[in-house]
Amino acid sequence: MRINGLIVILGALAAVSLAGCHREANELAHHHHGESEETGAHKGHDGEIMLDAHRAETLGVVVTEVQPSDFSTVLEVSGELTGNPSDRSAVTARSAGIVHLFPALVQGAVVGAGQALASVSAKGMAGGDANEAARIALEAAKRELDRLTPLAEEGIVSRRDFNAARQRYDEARAAVAGNGSAGSSASSPKSGTVMEVLVSEGQFVEAGQPIAYISGNSSLSLRADVPERHVRFVPTVTGASFRTAYADEAEDVSKYNGVLSGRPSVAGATGGYIPVYFKLVNDGSLVGGTFCTVYLRGGVRPDVITLPVDAVTEQQGQNFVYILEHEGAYRKQPVTLGESDGSKVEIVSGLKSGEKVVTQGATFVRLAETSDVVPEGHKH
Repeated sequence: MRINGLIVILGALAAVSLAGCHREANELAHHHHGESEETGAHKGHDGEIMLDAHRAETLGVVVTEVQPSDFSTVLEVSGELTGNPSDRSAVTARSAGIVHLFPALVQGAVVGAGQALASVSAKGMAGGDANEAARIALEAAKRELDRLTPLAEEGIVSRRDFNAARQRYDEARAAVAGNGSAGSSASSPKSGTVMEVLVSEGQFVEAGQPIAYISGNSSLSLRADVPERHVRFVPTVTGASFRTAYADEAEDVSKYNGVLSGRPSVAGATGGYIPVYFKLVNDGSLVGGTFCTVYLRGGVRPDVITLPVDAVTEQQGQNFVYILEHEGAYRKQPVTLGESDGSKVEIVSGLKSGEKVVTQGATFVRLAETSDVVPEGHKH
């Protein structure tokens, strides 16, 4: 009897212990799956992603109702911003000789109109310094004129010979004034940026030879290189947007009063590419010689569902968006993408009109999906 009573007591204690373990496990599970008081994020039922509405607003999460609209056919190609020929000027040598480049003459430097960028001297070269030769010629012409002046007054020499001597003197004096006393200089014809330096320090240059090119940067050309396999797209081009390496997003050419330059033609194709040009007015934020991605727009298509490119997330090669199911609850939705103009992307499948999609702050919803901890943020 005593042994049986001991067995009953031990069994009761074991039952109490098991009940306590189950209760602790349930509490841990509830703590793991339940709402985080600090972040307002937790996982809901049936794959829902829970993010408190107030918290979502604080993090800058924006939801937009999907509505079809017109969307242009887009072709993404490579391109380059280049200076227009009319906005490009040459710094030229005014005389022949050895060139000395000033420190300001470096590619990318900003220079002012009339700023001296180099000097040219023939001193020490075979044939002598042009300035020295001009001074010698002036002195000789002056001596001859001084000799003939009194003779002409006395009528010993003809007026014709006297006038010829005076002309030689005037020409020699003009040559000295033109050459200057310290060698010729090469100056920038306009304010702008040094785009290219064509000579090296100590190099011999001829009179009139270009030393460097200056771009005013007031206007630029955007060249889009269209592969020849897309030749049928070229005649349909109506506009474009472009993204440089130093820009966060694509910008439409209209921001720079961009217009299509002429009519693109296959006749201009080189190296398997057909160039399409847009003329831009530079506000100072664009840099000539910059390579970029160009999104050419063709014909307009109606009833196309599009989203901002930032609304789409990518995981393991699959594209997703987040749909607002009801307040504080989101659903992860796979989508198939179509064309993109750099700022918007076509949604071929996965969405329908009227659905509410996260268009800003999708990263925070994604974090709420994978973790109970959403980082601190602030509303923009």
